[in-house]
Amino acid sequence: MIVEADGYRFNFPDAILAFKFDDNNPQSLTFHGAPMKAVDIIVELPEAYLFVEIKEFDRPEEYDADFAENSKEYDNYKWLKRYLKYKFRDSYLYRHAENKTEKPIQYLCLLNFDDALNSKMKKGLKIDLPVGKASSRWIKPLAQSCQVLNLAAWNRNFPKWFAQKVATA
Repeated sequence: MIVEADGYRFNFPDAILAFKFDDNNPQSLTFHGAPMKAVDIIVELPEAYLFVEIKEFDRPEEYDADFAENSKEYDNYKWLKRYLKYKFRDSYLYRHAENKTEKPIQYLCLLNFDDALNSKMKKGLKIDLPVGKASSRWIKPLAQSCQVLNLAAWNRNFPKWFAQKVATA
């Protein structure tokens, strides 16, 4: 299945279903109508769901967590991490209400950052989501895994789910 979103085309040949989830067209079958955030793409695989979020920034260096706290860069990093967290959580709520959380969920963020910055974002997101069972009372985790990758890393790690940039209108 091929899905296009935010200037990227993804091929999910093993998908049962793959679609643009962050749809703002009220006539679309995947339109939500609720005022919550949503990841860009949902993919249903036989064994799991993928939540895919795509973000590109003109100046990725402005989101570097290595700067001192209260710097513009560090504040931008914290804002983006929080934004990505709520994209996942709101999408989880949508899917829970649709009774579509019975399979493990993998959160995949495609950012145009270098590998080092993506690694920092991934570590922070894994804590904030949280990934795995956060409490002994939980029956299942919200997210089974979280990956933050750029396009080259995506295609290296997921060669079966090839992604490419496409021209946008």
